[in-house]
Amino acid sequence: PITPSTEVAELLSEELPHVGGRFIQMEDEISSLCAVCAASVAGDKAMTATSGPGFSLMQEALGYAIMGEIPCVVTSVQRGGPSTGLPTKVAQGDVNQARWGVHGDHAIIVLTASSVQDVFAMTVEGFNMAETYRTPVILLFDEVVGHMRETYVKWEVGPEDVVERKSPVCAPADYKPYDFSGQSDDIAPLAVYGGPCVFRINGSTHDESGAPSIDPANADKFIRHYTDKFTKNLDDITIVNQFAMEDAEYAIITFGCSTRSAKAAMKAARAQGKKVGV
Repeated sequence: PITPSTEVAELLSEELPHVGGRFIQMEDEISSLCAVCAASVAGDKAMTATSGPGFSLMQEALGYAIMGEIPCVVTSVQRGGPSTGLPTKVAQGDVNQARWGVHGDHAIIVLTASSVQDVFAMTVEGFNMAETYRTPVILLFDEVVGHMRETYVKWEVGPEDVVERKSPVCAPADYKPYDFSGQSDDIAPLAVYGGPCVFRINGSTHDESGAPSIDPANADKFIRHYTDKFTKNLDDITIVNQFAMEDAEYAIITFGCSTRSAKAAMKAARAQGKKVGV
C-alpha cells in the first residue's frame, strides 16, 4: 500500500479471494514485483500497484520482466515528485520513468485512463497485451482518476474478452523458452514453470534455451526483439480516443484527469469559432 494507490491493495485483498484469486502483501515494492514475476511464470495472471518512490524500487524487477519476457501488470497511480513528493496530490510524475526507468534497449507498453470506466477497460486490456506480447504492461493512472467516484457501466467480462498465453506444443524435452523462430507473431510460447517443461527464466542476455550468451549476433537478435515485437504491432497496441477531431485545425494532446479540462477548453474555443479537438 502506498498513497495514492493504496485502495488498489485494499480492494484486491477483499475481492480476489471471492473469485479464486490470492492477495499477498510483501514486505516492500522490490519483493512485490519479484513475487508477481514468480506467480506469472507459474501460470497465473498477476499484478501489483504502487506510486512514486515505490515505482522507483520496482525498476530492477521490471527490467528483469522485460528481459525474461514475463507477462505481468504494474499499476502506478501517479503523484508529484521528485522523491516522496506530494503523496496526496495529483501530478503525472512517472511518465519518464515508465518509458525509460530501466536500463534501455527495450520497448514497453503503457496504458492510461481518463475515467473510472477506462480504468476498468484498460486493466483488462493491460493483462491481454501482457499475455499477447509476453511483456510487463504499465497502467499509468493519476491520483484524481484513482480516487474518482463516478457512474460506471458494468462490463461482465467473458472468456471471449480474455487473452490466454500461448503454450508450447512441442515435447517437453524440446522446449526452449525464448525460441520465437517459426512463430507467426514472433512471440515464443511460455510454459508453466514447475510443469513438465524444465527451463530457466534468465535476466542476463541469453539464447533461445535461456542459457547465458555473450555472442554479439545473439545479443543483437534479442535486443532488437525487445523492441520489434511492439513496433511491428503498433496498430494493435495504440489506443487513442478522439473528440471533435474531424474538422480540427488544432489538437490538444492529453491523458489522465487533465483530459476533462482539455475538453472544457476545447468547447470554450469552439464557442469562439476556433476548430480545436482533443
